[in-house]
Amino acid sequence: MKQNARYILFVILLLIIVFCFSGIYRMPYYVYKPGAADALDPIVSVDGSEKSEGDMHLVTVRGGQATPFQYVMAKILPYHQIEKLEDVIPEGISEKEYTQAQLMQMESSQEASTVVAYEAAGAELQIDYKGVYVVSVVKDLPADGQLKQGDHITAVDDQQVKEATDLTSYVTPKHVGDTITLRIERDDKQLEKKLKLQALPDTQIPGIGITLVTDRDVTEDPEVTFSSGQIGGPSAGLMFSLEIYDQLEEEDMTKGFQICGTGEVDYEGNVGRIGGIDKKVVAADKEGCDVFFAPNEQDAEDSNYQVAKQTAEDIDTDMKVVPVNTFDDAKKYLEEMPAK
Repeated sequence: MKQNARYILFVILLLIIVFCFSGIYRMPYYVYKPGAADALDPIVSVDGSEKSEGDMHLVTVRGGQATPFQYVMAKILPYHQIEKLEDVIPEGISEKEYTQAQLMQMESSQEASTVVAYEAAGAELQIDYKGVYVVSVVKDLPADGQLKQGDHITAVDDQQVKEATDLTSYVTPKHVGDTITLRIERDDKQLEKKLKLQALPDTQIPGIGITLVTDRDVTEDPEVTFSSGQIGGPSAGLMFSLEIYDQLEEEDMTKGFQICGTGEVDYEGNVGRIGGIDKKVVAADKEGCDVFFAPNEQDAEDSNYQVAKQTAEDIDTDMKVVPVNTFDDAKKYLEEMPAK
């Protein structure tokens, strides 16, 4: 009897260890799955605005480094995606740095959406360009060890850099092996870095291996504030711009409907491709959204819209998937949409 009891205890302890291991140990894989479709009214606020009957929604994809349990579930469950960790977070970049880069992209997205919405509404807006920030540095390229996340680039070869395109348009025509000098601000110190251009991976384009975000001061009237917390990335740009525009205008753009969508928006109002569109369609459907805007990418065969449309058919949703190339496309659809 004692031997049987010891055997049972051993099995129980072994199961506990296996269970803990499967839920704690981190594998070299990243799992993406459907996230949430959060109403934007509590997240975006324009002074003096009134609440609409319906809601605009920000749609997210959840992601994280996989445990064994999460890896197995991702193999079984639909609309779960497994990627190698190195393909998501480049080697040499910590998870903290990756998260910070995503938050910087979110901040840039909020600025772009503000500009697009205020210009569309004819509201007062002023933009001051102050240079660019380094979002990330690619390992084994010239900037590695010379620049770091958060560096503020203000000039290249004594030419002022006001926005990211100033730097990229200056570097791109140059040749591999050419040297450039960057003036940067780091921890309240002025530094100069000389870097030799190298061909970027899988291209012959000269570069130094950094991603950038423009440092702008956007002043608007009435004031808009964001409370997006730890949500990162640029893909909420379109929905931010629609929510801001809705709050600026007297007309209720939602007309009582639940409006979802996704897509990065630039300062000209163009809507760009994003990742995880199928998972966002699933999340929006679970939230009960009526409309889902998807980047159309100028009618490309493999566009976000085509994937979103197929996903909507596969899950048999009544949600209307609408293709958009620009903010104005989405705005026009809402203006012409009959009230609920």
